Amino acid sequence: MTWPAVPALSTVTERLPLIFPEGIENRQYCIRESTAKTVLTMIYCGAIYGSNRWIRPSQVVDMSDAQLTLSNELDRKAWCVHMLSNKKKERPPRAWYAVNSREQIRDENIARGLIPNQAVVERPGVPTTSSRPKYALRPEFAALFSESVQGKFLAAAISDWQKRFLSTAAMARATIIRNNAAASTDRVPVVFPSGSAITLAPGESSRITKAVVEQFSRYFLVQPAVLWLSESANKIIDQTLVQALHLHIDQSKSLPDVILVDLSPANGDILVVFVEVVHTDGPISQQRKEALEAIALDAGFETGHLAYVTAFSDRSASPYRGLAHNLAWDSFVWFASEPMNLIMLQSGGDRKLSELR
Repeated sequence: MTWPAVPALSTVTERLPLIFPEGIENRQYCIRESTAKTVLTMIYCGAIYGSNRWIRPSQVVDMSDAQLTLSNELDRKAWCVHMLSNKKKERPPRAWYAVNSREQIRDENIARGLIPNQAVVERPGVPTTSSRPKYALRPEFAALFSESVQGKFLAAAISDWQKRFLSTAAMARATIIRNNAAASTDRVPVVFPSGSAITLAPGESSRITKAVVEQFSRYFLVQPAVLWLSESANKIIDQTLVQALHLHIDQSKSLPDVILVDLSPANGDILVVFVEVVHTDGPISQQRKEALEAIALDAGFETGHLAYVTAFSDRSASPYRGLAHNLAWDSFVWFASEPMNLIMLQSGGDRKLSELR
């Protein structure tokens, strides 16, 4: 197999986020600069699956900008042979990374990012602790970095690769995230379960609120209704429903972003669902849960008929990663990008794992 042309580092850096869209598992390990340099080192070394050429992480940390300029096949072969030899080698004066960065390249960029997302192949039969080179790019993935492929041809090539190698669930999640972000300056129309509609101010919080009302309620409630919805410019309360349920809603209190009601749940008791929509902060922490419960009791709700949900845009989004440790036990977590799934944070007890499946 011939050695591939070496693209510019900027080309690899710019294309990785296009190849791995938001919503892909462990995307952060697939698109960062050290991953771009990992991919570029594999291309430089001709480590394309089927060529019987492989690299090890030490070659990434020892690569340098100066070495990349020596791009003819003889220079590349000589460097690879030298770097893989057992002879003691002087590190380049401007090597990309410190020696102890090998583990990050191996364990994060490759093992948690590129291999699970079908970009890199691991050489079979080589033990984990072996120093033998064992990583190579899939040829279809390596082809996406050809400088000769540009514009609509690049977009088509990336799309074809994603359809072939990324999971259906991952791409569906990525599509939802992309669609939600597509019209960030437009007002957000929201259709209630009753069929009535409102528009909310532009922004991520409004898009998550829309998903809560239109999707969460449909997937997880039997007969959903919106009792309360709040945003900066709107405070919407269904007075007819409030009166029918003999409730008292004090709008001066710190109410959640959305209050949903299931009027016909499976067990026959009306269920009230407090939902906090989180774009930056404000999840249902233990303190917030207790405050909402107090509001609910004052309003006439019963404790056993309450549920608490924190809604985020996506599992990979920074608000969830940064706030997960604050989420209250005995509450739920829901993501607009995966609308049919729900995380339950169940507090202690004597139930075994086999009983929770």
